[in-house]
Amino acid sequence: MSENQVSSTATTQPTAKRLADYLPPDYLVPELALSFRLQPEATRVTAVSKITRNGEHSRPLVLDGEQQTIQQVLVNGNDVAFEQAEGKLVINNVPSEFELTVVTAISPAANSSLEGLYMSDGAYCTQCEAEGFRRITFFPDRPDVLTCYQVRIEAPKEFPFLLSNGNKVEEGSLADGWHYACWQDPFPKPCYLFALVAGDFDLLEDSFTTKTQRDVKLQVFVDKGNLNKAHHAMASLKKAMAWDESRFDLEYDLDIYMIVAVDFFNMGAMENKGLNVFNTKYVLADEQTATDDDFHGIESVIGHEYFHNWTGNRVTCRDWFQLSLKEGLTVFRDQEFSSDVGSRAVNRIHAIKVMKNHQFAEDAGPMSHPIRPEEVIEMNNFYTVTVYDKGAEVIRMMHTLLGEQGFQAGMKLYFERHDGQAVTCDDFVQAMQDASGKDLTQFRRWYSQAGTPELTVSDSFDAAKGIYRLDVKQLTPQRANEAAKLPVHIPFSVELLDTEGNSLVNQLLEVTEAEQSFEFSVAGVPVPSLLQDFSAPVKLHYQYSTAQLLVLMGFASSEVARWEASVSLFSQAVWQNVVRLQQHQPMSLDSSVIDAFRAVLLHESQDHALSAEMLKFPTANSLIEQLDSVDLDALFSARDFVMDTIADGCEDELLARYRDLTSQDNPASRSFKNAILLLLARSADGNEALIQAQFDSAVGMTDSLAALSAAVAGDASCRDELLQQFGTQWQDTPLVMDKWFMLQASVSDDDVINRLTALQQHPAFSFNNPNRVRSLLGAFASVNLPQFHRADGSGYQFLTDVIKKLNSLNPQVAARIMTPLIQFGKFDAQRQALIKGCLQQLIDLPELSRDVYEKASKALAV
Repeated sequence: MSENQVSSTATTQPTAKRLADYLPPDYLVPELALSFRLQPEATRVTAVSKITRNGEHSRPLVLDGEQQTIQQVLVNGNDVAFEQAEGKLVINNVPSEFELTVVTAISPAANSSLEGLYMSDGAYCTQCEAEGFRRITFFPDRPDVLTCYQVRIEAPKEFPFLLSNGNKVEEGSLADGWHYACWQDPFPKPCYLFALVAGDFDLLEDSFTTKTQRDVKLQVFVDKGNLNKAHHAMASLKKAMAWDESRFDLEYDLDIYMIVAVDFFNMGAMENKGLNVFNTKYVLADEQTATDDDFHGIESVIGHEYFHNWTGNRVTCRDWFQLSLKEGLTVFRDQEFSSDVGSRAVNRIHAIKVMKNHQFAEDAGPMSHPIRPEEVIEMNNFYTVTVYDKGAEVIRMMHTLLGEQGFQAGMKLYFERHDGQAVTCDDFVQAMQDASGKDLTQFRRWYSQAGTPELTVSDSFDAAKGIYRLDVKQLTPQRANEAAKLPVHIPFSVELLDTEGNSLVNQLLEVTEAEQSFEFSVAGVPVPSLLQDFSAPVKLHYQYSTAQLLVLMGFASSEVARWEASVSLFSQAVWQNVVRLQQHQPMSLDSSVIDAFRAVLLHESQDHALSAEMLKFPTANSLIEQLDSVDLDALFSARDFVMDTIADGCEDELLARYRDLTSQDNPASRSFKNAILLLLARSADGNEALIQAQFDSAVGMTDSLAALSAAVAGDASCRDELLQQFGTQWQDTPLVMDKWFMLQASVSDDDVINRLTALQQHPAFSFNNPNRVRSLLGAFASVNLPQFHRADGSGYQFLTDVIKKLNSLNPQVAARIMTPLIQFGKFDAQRQALIKGCLQQLIDLPELSRDVYEKASKALAV
């Protein structure tokens, strides 16, 4: 049984680690010299550490280590007695200062978990966050032990590039066709930021001159034959470096910055100091193989990992409960980067979608946790949308409350106080408070309270006094075994418009009490635009009329508010038809709803990217999060009906607008055009000739994939033929095949499970590759909701069987794709029972990973 597995018996269930139990490390490691002799089955790792006792005590030295064979342990050059058990190496009676040498052997080739040192398509690479370093050598694997690293890598010359953190200080040849390279990182870092890569790559080189006129060498390493797909990543990196200097006054600090793209990677990317390891998905792109969304995603993730150099590397986390300290802050920074260099409204909409489609579900499910969790069983399970994206929203609220100037002053003070330290979320908030003078005492509750606050707003108008009043109540739902939730500090952005669309009031309110009222002097009853730009990550309850939503869609000064109004209009239409179905009445759609979306099509001056977002109707996931209890079958039918009816009612305008947009070659217009094509595919005649024509004439992946997506969404008769053509054309291009697998997973017919089972034998698919698993199998559960939620439970069983296979192969991926299986609280009793039966199958596995155990056990305990 490996250290990551637990017996299913009650006596060996893993225990949770608690934030309240944090203690400083007993020993510090100011210096570490690592030497690697790389071989696939038996890599020798020699770790020589300078260790000092932290405070006055006589406790033993305890080091973390998994999946290693110990060959030698020396203290000050002498053999020493030690104990090894349950992932720990224990040495008693050590001096207050000493040199520790540990020699171990590991097998990168056998490491399918992709944590620690492993092989990816013949190259060596590492992934150490959160707790992967313990699979490389025995070490205090915790983020508050900061160490200066020297690294020597030895390998056969068939691996010409030997890379690690920092600056290269030496290289040369060895006997028997081997060579070596030595690296030194001058900045102390936690072991989770250690990186090593050895392989044969194509290399793209460039440079960047910093604001203090230092030349930094930039290198992007990609698999052979992919050099032409690395240029956008390099351009994105240079753009991010310039932006961080201009917006945050932060300059890069090493002589070299390296990015390596690998295909086998559990995450999107990793910010290892000076040597970022990336999933190929977020590096490789050209117009033939990548969509406009891919280009944007690469720019965003390249920026995110670069921005970590300061917010995560130079200042890091004291413990893993503080993960949002670096991730929430850096997501906010990458969102601002994308907004400053692109469309601020569209980027904000994308962030809101993540919150409403995914984070709200997490808050309402069994894995609900604050952005600073109180306890964890498996840290990998807490790389969540709550920690990242809700964490970013909390940072954004601080920015809203303090303003750009106050926020930047807080950032400057944060770095002055804590550069080179491992700190807490409280340290960050304190710097913001001290620099701005704004009392953030109550605001800190966002870090410690789980769940989504709900704002219920009612209004009234006193015509005699000309006073319009908003009454606001806030409540965060209390779950079983939770303390009562206290009011949080909510920035509440409000615009009031008259019925002609003129702005009367545009103001930021601060909601701090359980109940508050706000009054405004206006001449008549206004139309309120509430929670503009999603000024806080809360659920808003206000009974908008159709007439009010039409005003907001057309005239709100915030483009995001116009989009929000379109979402509300569509959602109301869906829920009205759900009620009709439940009452055995025929479904219908008011003509004013169709007219509203027709107006989006006819709007001549509106940003095409915004118009596209208004036609990308709310997903079923988003709609599910709007109610406490959901009739899934009625929801799926009602949503399809509303989309189909809008498509039929606007078909002439859709066709005209589509033809007009075909001559406009830019990402915004392509997005608008392809949103229209998806609707045309849903219309009564299906417009298959149009879909086929776009597929045949497409000159880039954006239009090609959009046509294929329309064929799948519209269940076109040409669907399988186009899928076959596309798969044959791109069968040797893994990232494109991921798109193909995802479309196969979204096919909405009753044979889709057989389709997915057969595709697991496709030459391009591998259970060992997280990208392939997420695209084919994860996508089925997260995107194809009508088939996943089949009433007979076969969709649940299919995913459960996949998780069983991945449990021992790659527990981290297994746990991540099982999320749709644990969020069942809003469904009918029959579906809940079927899901619980599947979760019990997982609990009963003889060797269950901590990753899967934590999610399954918490779901069953609800």
